[in-house]
Amino acid sequence: MAAAAERTDELVREYLLFRGFTAALKQLDAEIKADREKGFRVDKIVDQLQQFVQSYDLAALRDYWSYLDRRLFSRLEDVYRPTVNKLRTSLFRYYLVHTVQTGRNDKAQEFFLKQASELQNQAEWKDWFVLPFLPAPDFNPTFATYFSRQWADTFIVSLHNFLSVLFQCMPVPVILNFEAECLRSSLIQEENESLRHKAESSRMKKEELEVEQGVVHHKLPAYVANMDRLGDSELDMTCSQRSTAHSLQSRGGFLSSFLSQTKKGPSRPAHPSGASPTQTGGPLLAKKEPTNHQGTKGKEGTASCKDGKSHFTGLTAGESASLQQRQKRLQEHGKERKELLSKGTSQGQSAEKKTDTSTAETEPFSELHAEQAEPSTKTSAGSAEAVGVRQEQPFIVLSQEEYGEHHSSIMYCRVDCSGRRVASLDVDGVIKVWSFNPIMQTKASSISKSPLLSLEWATKRDRLLLLGSGVGTVRLYDTEAKKNLCEICIDEDMPRILSLACSPSGASFVCSAAAQSPISHMDFSAVSSGGKSMNQVPGKLLLWDTKTMKQQLQFSLEPEPIAINCTAFNHNGNLLVTGAADGIVRLFDMQQHECAMSWKAHDGEVYSVEFSYDENTVYSIGEDGKFIQWNIHRSGLKVSEYDLPSEATGPFVLSGYSGYKQVQFPRGRLFAFDSEGNYMLTCSSTGGVIFKLNSGEKVLESCLSLGGHRAPVVTVDWSTAMDCGTCLTASMDGKIKLTTLLAQKS
Repeated sequence: MAAAAERTDELVREYLLFRGFTAALKQLDAEIKADREKGFRVDKIVDQLQQFVQSYDLAALRDYWSYLDRRLFSRLEDVYRPTVNKLRTSLFRYYLVHTVQTGRNDKAQEFFLKQASELQNQAEWKDWFVLPFLPAPDFNPTFATYFSRQWADTFIVSLHNFLSVLFQCMPVPVILNFEAECLRSSLIQEENESLRHKAESSRMKKEELEVEQGVVHHKLPAYVANMDRLGDSELDMTCSQRSTAHSLQSRGGFLSSFLSQTKKGPSRPAHPSGASPTQTGGPLLAKKEPTNHQGTKGKEGTASCKDGKSHFTGLTAGESASLQQRQKRLQEHGKERKELLSKGTSQGQSAEKKTDTSTAETEPFSELHAEQAEPSTKTSAGSAEAVGVRQEQPFIVLSQEEYGEHHSSIMYCRVDCSGRRVASLDVDGVIKVWSFNPIMQTKASSISKSPLLSLEWATKRDRLLLLGSGVGTVRLYDTEAKKNLCEICIDEDMPRILSLACSPSGASFVCSAAAQSPISHMDFSAVSSGGKSMNQVPGKLLLWDTKTMKQQLQFSLEPEPIAINCTAFNHNGNLLVTGAADGIVRLFDMQQHECAMSWKAHDGEVYSVEFSYDENTVYSIGEDGKFIQWNIHRSGLKVSEYDLPSEATGPFVLSGYSGYKQVQFPRGRLFAFDSEGNYMLTCSSTGGVIFKLNSGEKVLESCLSLGGHRAPVVTVDWSTAMDCGTCLTASMDGKIKLTTLLAQKS
């Protein structure tokens, strides 16, 4: 920030000089010389404080600290006030220690005379009034610590770090972003220049290659060379037995270079009823039809070559002989293919009598490799079948980037409805709003005075954020103006705002308020002792008008008022689904403003709920580790149920040195769907995991692991607003991974 301020001062000077505002320029120079903030240079501010201490100028020291308090510290939130007070106390003690060490006891007595009225009622100063009268205070157990060099160095470093963080988090005027914009523009220009050079180099290499190919093959017609390559590629493909169809072989090879094949297809193709796999000849028989087809193409190519014989009258004798050799080799290839297929068919039929089918299936491979005299590894029957019918990965990972501006565990991480910006919130109350296209850039940053428990984007004016606190208030924050538009008090008796959900119409939002929990959700002893349902406290579900910011109504919660942990609207806002601490999922009719149905969904709390893609069902994750799909047309009808590992449902545990453990209960979204609702993104200990949703299976099928994290992922989101899906995974170390996926259309 100091560099940006200095650069901006120079630009303003240049502008005033250009406009001829000499008086303003003189005044600006005078103000800069007398600048008590030292151009936001932390080292200069600390040096100024030390200079006052060394010159025994107590009045100037007090005055300068008061100025910093009025100008900077007073804008901080209340949670940082104890830190400021501790730094002030340490500064005065640093002054006193310096006076005693330099033998100026008169200055120490003067300090207590001037500060007595202020310090005599403060407990931390009670023992310090005897300091000027002690013969050897540096050996006194009470004061020995403060006379050490280590304490002085620690204080100076702490003060320096505090001011550095303060300046870094301060909201700055738009003009101070000029330096960052210039840097970004220069980086983009350098990247463009680099890409231009690469494109030019590729173009020149391509032209050189085309010239070389033209010199070698300019006398041969194109279809002759193509025919020769066709025969060789068919033989190679048949020898390796890589695929049942030419297109599947080429596409499968392409995907294997991008992704590990975690998703395996069925081991054999479908067979007619009444026929066993061995009777149909297995994968060898499945390869017969495309190979015969290719052989036919090879014969047609040979025939066309003979018909076009008149085209070669202008060739030399050596070139004609070379062409005849190619034709002869192509005919030999055709004979070898016929022999290979006849051997494969006979061995496929004899496989019925053998229990070990792998011997029968690998035998043609070894014979073929012996004929070709090419080194290769033998493949087992299972792997050969898997390659023969291998299915494609549903997604290709295009990129994975990291946002690392947070320094504590993430609670919420949500993409806005346009898919352009992300809002993230950590346990320290730091809110970051950032964009990722074309580059990652923080747009707004704020630190909350009170602890924040929930976050939600407004739908119509997507520049607005709803922030729910732990002191019973909801704040409307403008991410572009970087300020709070309003703050409303929900209920003083139920201060925890656990969940916020904005209606798709943007006219209203629902707010879940709950009483204080008797056990902290960060208390690991409660988890380790096996305690459950720690959020079993009274709660309210309220509907608020977004424009007037007034409460419209309170929903009835049966059988008793309970804390609502999670909320979600359907696409048009007519339905609202909620998950509560009593394990009950409730479905509300937003037109009648009443509960349409409810059912016991989980043993313990419900952590996360979402509507399915067709909105005929809802999914829920609970404290019992279950991921369940429910039919909303029949209350309590379970469509499917899956067991998820604890790392996907929480509580999330981050272990450290010496047995230290940090525990976080679920707050944000635990799962998210792709654009068509066929795949689900969940949390894990090392990154996001994508599962395929298939109600006919008893176990979820893992399709892709995104990875990239060193700490447990605690919340996810999946934005499908852009052509490429964007997956967000946020972890307990404050890191957020943004993974761009390309869906493969089948």
